[in-house]
Amino acid sequence: MDLTAVEIALLYKKRWMVELFFKWIKQHLKVKNFWGTTINAVKIQLYCAIIAYCLVALIGYELKVERPIYEILQILSISLLDKTPIREILTNCDYKNVKELDYKQLKINWI
Repeated sequence: MDLTAVEIALLYKKRWMVELFFKWIKQHLKVKNFWGTTINAVKIQLYCAIIAYCLVALIGYELKVERPIYEILQILSISLLDKTPIREILTNCDYKNVKELDYKQLKINWI
């Protein structure tokens, strides 16, 4: 009861910024579950996810790829073990819809 209306408004504003940050984390970093339960374990996992996101954003910027970062992450995840250079994967390949690529790796023909 000792706070002024301006101080309370500033507290709500800072709380809202924290809420928006966690919303961004849920939407962009795709952290499904945490490997550890300590504060240090959660911080390390979030830092790793943010660093990976920033690295992919830098790759997209440097290579001038006109795709969203989410799509670049999907392309890189399906070509993770491929030895093709990243520039070639992101610029030469024509992925129409990365979510539903049809590789036909196993095709069974019923006769």
